[in-house]
Amino acid sequence: MATTRRITRGITQGITTSAALAAVCTASLAGCGIGGRGGPEAGARTEGARAKGAHGARKGAGAAPGSRVRLIGDGSTAFTGAQPRLRRAERLKPGRRPPQFVVFSWDGAGEDGQRLFSHFRKVARKNRATMTYFLSGVYMLPEDKRDLYRPPRHSPGRSDIGFNDVRGVKRTVKQLRGAWLEGNEIGTHFNGHFCGEGGVGEWSVGEWKDEIAQAKSFVKSWKSNTGRTKGAPLPFDYDRELVGARTPCLEGRKNFRRAARELGFRYDTSGVNDQVWPKKKKGLWDLSMQLVPVPDRGFETLTMDYNFMINQSGSTSQGDPDQYEYWGDQMRDGLLKGFSRAYKGNRAPLIIGNHFESWNGGTYMRAVEETIERVCTKREVRCVSFRQLADWLDAQDPKTLAKLRKLKVGKSPKRGWASYLSGRPAPAPRGVPGAPAVRP
Repeated sequence: MATTRRITRGITQGITTSAALAAVCTASLAGCGIGGRGGPEAGARTEGARAKGAHGARKGAGAAPGSRVRLIGDGSTAFTGAQPRLRRAERLKPGRRPPQFVVFSWDGAGEDGQRLFSHFRKVARKNRATMTYFLSGVYMLPEDKRDLYRPPRHSPGRSDIGFNDVRGVKRTVKQLRGAWLEGNEIGTHFNGHFCGEGGVGEWSVGEWKDEIAQAKSFVKSWKSNTGRTKGAPLPFDYDRELVGARTPCLEGRKNFRRAARELGFRYDTSGVNDQVWPKKKKGLWDLSMQLVPVPDRGFETLTMDYNFMINQSGSTSQGDPDQYEYWGDQMRDGLLKGFSRAYKGNRAPLIIGNHFESWNGGTYMRAVEETIERVCTKREVRCVSFRQLADWLDAQDPKTLAKLRKLKVGKSPKRGWASYLSGRPAPAPRGVPGAPAVRP
């Protein structure tokens, strides 16, 4: 008999898979908040050297190695060349087993008094991992400038996750800068996190484009909006950097995807899927989060801290402290079970989503950290960002990917990988990742 699976869409109650896929999120404050409605708290000095001049500025700690800083706009961001610490995507050789990709991602990324952003940067460095941080644009906007945000279908200055303060923006900028220089990806979780009635699930393509444009603008103008004239810029051009997202509450995906394609995005991770190899849907890689077992419960849930919590304590309020350790172990072991059946089976990328929150005593942060420590240092495992995964997928022969997608959850080729992927792949077109270098 098929296993009953329970999931939640972003921040909905734990329900069966079929119902969850049609559910509408109503608890708009849950999920992606940072330090409550007020946004990230104060503190921290600016990281990196202070850029000078409008163009060709002096490089410092805020620049990619070997680059020359070209400030953009008011100097909040800058083009500093290719992102450092990224390995070049290569085509899988005939007969070779694919690497086991694992993507750890964070919704509503920002640095508050819990310092979870900075903590998980350290965890990633220690375990040879890179990640994706989905930044909420309003965390780059101080409270006193809140009216600059004009959300679709809501009054100016409205946000269901609050805004920030000047020192909180500084703290978040420091983490974003360091994260990018370490090879991590900066995506977007948009701005006000509106779910339910009037929320993102009802937005038009044009409204999504407006929301994305505002998310970009808050990143590209954080200096002007905080009144700062000094300090290192973010070392990337956000118009180029931003290639993917996860929608609030996993709602509004259809129209978001249409907007994203027209804006040049490369992937979306707002869906729910089994642990199978991804495919493109109308031009975007579908890198949805996945269902993994909930140990001792007989069903599966989404690979996200919030979903485990809803199935355990039922809400974002603190549950029974006596259960914290068990609940954390349960999430960790569920993620590890999902990892193991992919690693030993079809090698489908494992997609995991989280929030910088201390729900139920921080037990889910412990679960994620212990998962990172146990999987990212294994042989043939690559803990990467969504952008890196998309690069690798784009580099592969479409026929190879088609074969990989035929493998069911946890199932490896019956006659082994060497036989299954032994055919000579088609040559990669020039200009795509993995193609031979073009000689002058």
